Parts: sequence; structure tokens; C-alpha cells
Amino acid sequence: MARFCSLFSSSSGNCTYIGSSGGGVLIDAGVSAKQISLKLNSIGVSEKDIGAVFVTHEHSDHIKGLRVFASKFGIPVYATEGTLRELEKAGVLNGKFPVYPIDGEVECNGQLISPFRTSHDVAESCGFSVTASDGRKLCVATDTGIVTDEMGAALTGCDLALIESNHDIGMLRNGSYPYLLKRRILSDVGHLSNLACGEFITELIKSGTTRFVLGHLSKENNIPSLAYRTTKSALDCMGAEENRDYILTVAGSEKPEMAVL
Repeated sequence: MARFCSLFSSSSGNCTYIGSSGGGVLIDAGVSAKQISLKLNSIGVSEKDIGAVFVTHEHSDHIKGLRVFASKFGIPVYATEGTLRELEKAGVLNGKFPVYPIDGEVECNGQLISPFRTSHDVAESCGFSVTASDGRKLCVATDTGIVTDEMGAALTGCDLALIESNHDIGMLRNGSYPYLLKRRILSDVGHLSNLACGEFITELIKSGTTRFVLGHLSKENNIPSLAYRTTKSALDCMGAEENRDYILTVAGSEKPEMAVL
């Protein structure tokens, strides 16, 4: 039985718990260590149950609490070699917790965790798929300007997918962001829009995925209801019926819900 909970998900901070009866892992630690502990405890998970933290990339909204949280509890950290180099430069790797490069499958707390490449303007970004002992596969894919071939292959047929639905294109283009920042977000190494997310999800549902979580929403250029409606509209157009063919939620609420598969 796999358990999934998006503890934090926005442009301000990201942290996802995936686990089972034998413990779990975190994907990113982008808020303070105290906030992470409080959210974990609120869903009945102890810090001692966390076997490792897997880091997608070095931006602050994904690593803000990493050094303190990993140091306090001696939790191993896994990331791509490019990301680890950036964490070293930033002083995050202080020698108080184990650090491992990841370029293939890793076993942790009875789960198999595998990275896949994403397309973001950092050293070496990735997403992660987590396969539980019963074969259930859950994926986290955010911070990518496009759906890479590797990302598409990794998510095909998964049971649950947390996918970036970062911005509404119209809100971004007409918003207050500087032109260069808008161009970066809209680029192939920026962030997925609501429309791109919806299009990708229509492909995933054909492969058998039934649970979708929209994540990493921009607080300035998106609205949860708009992200939800955009993807639901895409699914409506293909004839898929909510709560029969799929379950669709938006991450980032103050009281995170645990999905049990």
C-alpha cells in the first residue's frame, strides 16, 4: 500500500512525502525544517520514518530546509551530480548527513526511487518516480519547461502523478513580471503552463493513470480553480469522467490530504 502527500507545493516551497508501512521518503525540502516536521507529524509520520530526501534541483523553493532537516535527523540526501555540485557551492552540504549522487534506481524503505530528466534552467534537474513494494508507481514532475521524452516515458502507466501546472499563459503575459522573467518562464527551460499540463494528462490517462495532482502553482500567475478547470476541460473533451475514470486534485492546501493507493 502506497501513501502520497504533497506537504507543500507552490512557487514558495515544495516538499512531497511518499511512503508505506515501512517508512517513506521526501521529494525536496523547500520550506523550513520546522514546517516540514509539523506537516509530517500532522499526517502521522515521524521524522525517523524518513529514509532519505531526494532533491530535484538547487533552487531555494526546493532546498530551503534541506541542510537543517537532514542535519538534525541524519537523513541521507540523494541528487544528480550537477545538483550536488550546486548544493556544495551553496554551503548546503555541511558533512553532517550522508550525500549520494543518483543516476539510476535506489532502494529506500522498501521503495524503488528512480530519477528522470526534466528541462529547467539549472545544473541538472530531474523528477522522481517511486515504486512501492506492491508495484504501485507514483511520480513527481515539476519545474520543467517541456515534457521531455524521458519524463513522458517515466510517467506513462504510473498510478499517481504530481505534475506541474505552474501558470496561466494569459495571466503571466499580462502580469507585472519583467519581460525577461516572463520569457524565461515561458521557455523550454521554464515551467509548464496549465494548458501544457492538461495536454500531458490527457496522454497519461490513456496509459492507465487515474490519479492526478496539479502542483507548483504560481501565486502570482495562477489560481487553483483555473488550473483545475483547464485540466478538467481537457479531460472532458476526450470523454473522461471525473471520479469514474480519474481523480483530480490541486496541491498546496493548508491541510494536506493523504492519498492511499
